[in-house]
Amino acid sequence: MSTDQISYAPMAAPVKQIATHPLCPITAAEIKQSVDLIRSLYPAKTDFVFKAITLEEPQKAQLVPYLDAEHSGRKLPHIDRKTFVCYYLRNTDKFHEAIVNLFQQRVESNVRLGPNIHGPGDWEEILLVEKIALEDEGVKAEIAKLDLPQGTAVLCDPWIYGSDGINDDLRMYQCFLYMRDPNDPSNLDSNHYAFPLAISPVVDCVDFKVIRIDMCPTGTDHATKEAQASWLPPPNEYTPEHQNLRTDLKPLNVVQPEGASFKVTKVGETGEIIEWQKWSFRVGFNQREGMVLYDVRYAGRSIFYRLALSDMIIPYGDPRAPFHKKAAFDLGDAGAGAMANNLKLGCDCLGSIHYLDAVLATARGEPMPMENVVCVHEQDAGIGWKHTNYRTGKAAVVRSRELVIQSIITVANYEYIMAFMFNQAGELTYEVRATGIVSTQPIDEGVDVPWGTIVHPGVLAVHHQHIFSLRVDPAIDGHANRLVYDEIHPMPVSDFNPHGVGYTVAETTVQKSTGLDTNTDTARTFKILNESSRNPVNGKAVGYKIHAPPFQKMVADPESFNHKRAEFADHNVYVTRYRDGELYAGGKYTNQSRGGAGVRAWANRKESVVDEDIVLWLQFGLQHVTRVEDFPVMPCEVIKLQLKPVNFFDKNPALDVPPSNQEFNRSTLVTEQHKQPAVEGRVGEGAACCSSKL
Repeated sequence: MSTDQISYAPMAAPVKQIATHPLCPITAAEIKQSVDLIRSLYPAKTDFVFKAITLEEPQKAQLVPYLDAEHSGRKLPHIDRKTFVCYYLRNTDKFHEAIVNLFQQRVESNVRLGPNIHGPGDWEEILLVEKIALEDEGVKAEIAKLDLPQGTAVLCDPWIYGSDGINDDLRMYQCFLYMRDPNDPSNLDSNHYAFPLAISPVVDCVDFKVIRIDMCPTGTDHATKEAQASWLPPPNEYTPEHQNLRTDLKPLNVVQPEGASFKVTKVGETGEIIEWQKWSFRVGFNQREGMVLYDVRYAGRSIFYRLALSDMIIPYGDPRAPFHKKAAFDLGDAGAGAMANNLKLGCDCLGSIHYLDAVLATARGEPMPMENVVCVHEQDAGIGWKHTNYRTGKAAVVRSRELVIQSIITVANYEYIMAFMFNQAGELTYEVRATGIVSTQPIDEGVDVPWGTIVHPGVLAVHHQHIFSLRVDPAIDGHANRLVYDEIHPMPVSDFNPHGVGYTVAETTVQKSTGLDTNTDTARTFKILNESSRNPVNGKAVGYKIHAPPFQKMVADPESFNHKRAEFADHNVYVTRYRDGELYAGGKYTNQSRGGAGVRAWANRKESVVDEDIVLWLQFGLQHVTRVEDFPVMPCEVIKLQLKPVNFFDKNPALDVPPSNQEFNRSTLVTEQHKQPAVEGRVGEGAACCSSKL
């Protein structure tokens, strides 16, 4: 970065802050204040493109004493309210990041960043790039060669350019073109991914013009050909009005006649505290990560300081230009907050729903209200625990209830449904459901390739990976934690173990920051422990264990840009020593990044992580070998990561959940449904979910 270009606004008299919490998301007024203070550094007519205006979270050394005072009822220390701002001077490559102190009404730092550091995309820019690509005379000439039917609508999907080290210093978009069904061009919801074109303009983001038009290969090799008229495939629509819908599906209503079991407390203008079944935590929301959970506690005991999805990458497997650069960092390149859906009752969430709103900033620096970006609801999760005394026939059974904190994002063709799920046994699940439409490209008739699947005539869906990184900042009974892993080993056959059936569990403590992997052959299980806090029953250190599904790590070569940039994608677990500002596993700026600024680099410091303030980066994902059934819209692929207490409690913490019975959770026999009205009741056993009426 260019440190000689730091500039500061003069310090003004401190302003009185509205009573709020240091972790509350920023308000519309705070966005406006931040923009005004940044503008004050420049001449009056300077134009800006704001890429992010978000909360600059307090340093941990400040916030931990604040939280301790808050929970003990002591006087709260003052913490200045600050925002983080990154922006361009419009129509230049001058990219800056700044810290704005709203309490002191001054810009604390304002730094122009160096080469190969680029800001994320934004809606205004994406729409502008679409317009520029489609209105370019060279692009129009190439489209004309296709001899498409009169009135055909051609669409443009701008992709972050990616990195391959070849003439990619400029910030650019690689655009992929499609068309709507030529026989129904007025249908704005037509599935254009069924009609991919081989024309791919490249747009420069300084002068905002098309600087190159690539032709995409459509055969089995790198060869390309001139645009030309060709046979048009039939449409393949996904919207309900184009389907012959089933008629035998009955309504399912989720009813809680006494209301929801969770409590939401508003804090300031934007803060929310959620309490449910002994759990308590704060919910934040920002442009990049979307949902963030802070100060997660169970029955008052500290468990996690901060939880958020840190990063994700979707690298594609086609080695040919320009497809070889398709590697989307959807959080760093676009933003989970910026791409969040407005959730709807009865569609995205069922039951008694509480919605959380947010406010982000437009590229012009104006507040942008985001309604219903997070939904909070309960759901039945099947039997939580049960035992039947076979001697007496008495059964004790408890149904499990989950609290779901959910957000959904749309990133061009794909949707991700992301949820934190709490249960009554002190367990936390992070779930991702991948759906939407696979990214498509044209392929010649009669051609088959091993890096993708033909999902529609003339349409190839390339195999790709989805690799996620969940950042877990633990505070298991305090902030001095360690990472260990258990492994199971067979006992050697001996006089003590003559039948060869014995086995033991061995615990290994991770000494230095590093990346580690699971091992199914030894049932390797990672645990976060607090050695200074001991279980009263067995004397073992209290902790939480990590249940992460195995997945194939980054397939791309270690020397590839995909591997270098996705610093989290080569290990199941990374552990690092906490440092302020290290929030994003792939680095702060992923747009056309080169690597070296993320979790792999931080782990390579080889700092001690034994009984220290540590951070865990937990990777999970799926290898998406595409199939015809993924088109025209794919059924959800579901992946879950779980955090479970291990010797944290003195018994099953769900013992005190009320038993499930017909008085509490009502069910109705299917054969009786036509004889009597369905009985309203809480979501319960058997058919209760199906028979209750709203």
